[in-house]
Amino acid sequence: MKKVLIITYYWPPAGGPGVQRWLKFVKYLKDFDLDPVVYIPENPHYPIIDNSLLDEIPEGINIIKHPIKEPYGLAKLFFKQKTQTISSGIIPKEKPSTIEKLMLFVRGNFFIPDARVGWVKPSVKFLNDFLIKNPVDVIITSGPPHSLHLIGKELKTQTQTSWIADFRDPWTTIGYHKELRFTKDSQQKHKQLESEVLQTADCILVTSPSTKKEFEAITQKPIEVITNGFDVEISTENEFDKKFSLAHIGSLLSERNPVILWKVLSELLNENSEFKQDFELKLAGVVSADVLKSINSFGLSEHLISLGYLSHKQSIELQRKSQVLLLIEIDTPETKAIIPGKLFEYLAAKRPVVAIGPKGSDIEGIVIETEAGKYFDSFRESELKTHILNLYQNFKTGKLEINSKKNDQYSRKNLTKKLAEVIKATIFKGFPSRNSN
Repeated sequence: MKKVLIITYYWPPAGGPGVQRWLKFVKYLKDFDLDPVVYIPENPHYPIIDNSLLDEIPEGINIIKHPIKEPYGLAKLFFKQKTQTISSGIIPKEKPSTIEKLMLFVRGNFFIPDARVGWVKPSVKFLNDFLIKNPVDVIITSGPPHSLHLIGKELKTQTQTSWIADFRDPWTTIGYHKELRFTKDSQQKHKQLESEVLQTADCILVTSPSTKKEFEAITQKPIEVITNGFDVEISTENEFDKKFSLAHIGSLLSERNPVILWKVLSELLNENSEFKQDFELKLAGVVSADVLKSINSFGLSEHLISLGYLSHKQSIELQRKSQVLLLIEIDTPETKAIIPGKLFEYLAAKRPVVAIGPKGSDIEGIVIETEAGKYFDSFRESELKTHILNLYQNFKTGKLEINSKKNDQYSRKNLTKKLAEVIKATIFKGFPSRNSN
């Protein structure tokens, strides 16, 4: 059985989407003759905690830890609310305060590539010593935080162990980068580090075709797309909501504010008295003040149920009993490559999906392929309104259902099978040269 060292920052009890990918891969790797060792920080600063995920850690997994010094921990002593907001990913869209501006500038220019960069050197030393006594066949780093890839790069150079860099999100083209008030030198440093990682890794994993295309312009190294997915073993029995509920699970940040949706829903409420009586908007997760202000301005507040953060199990239950599931992405070119992990759990829930995001998004391809719902960009307002009204009419007649297809390819076990093939190809240098294609 080949040994795999997985270096990840997010691990239970961390909540949110970042923890799911490798928690689930680790669950199934042994089924494919791969023995995972997981390296995580001993004292991390997680903005979201979900203790229920501790029960999902497989028994017998070797988990090693090393302390981390994080600036968020120190900043929290002085600016608790501001630190919690920014570390959760909520960057103020309108009129950030002087403190927020300062924190963003410091975050962007003093901690490159991110606030966990201080963990790199001590981790390299700790893992070098560990690997002398406990050699592995391949090292995998998962980012963000992308500083973890710098650990992989150093270990690759010093130990000559095969290394796979897993990008859950892009690096220099991710949407929030432009909000971090970079100097020109800081921007260049990010690009330099990104290039070094992509040129040094033996293989690169990405979660979307667009990210693969982006990276292919930078490196000749093998790049494999392995999306996030859903766990078929999760099964809950729920009655559907009595109301015509539209539910969004996950953070709604300031820039992820679907004004087109709020406008359409406001019009339907004003035009249709039955719709107004039946409609319910459920938001689970962190919702920015900008989004709440927008919802209120369109007269939707009395129909809003704000649930706050839910455990993963509670999120699954909500998805399966809601009438319609909302998937919202920031409407910018930079987010075309982002495929939220919740999309795949939406597929497992088998409820109609209404997805809204940038034109040409990778999300659209999956929604169309699986026939899980419909995708809209910001220029399709009238079509969105017609579609929601059609969904409502089906709800009233008891015919609101979805017969999605080709979902099995996104099960966690099938994705882990694909990952295992990539790992073994990396260990045995089994990738064909891209120049030979």
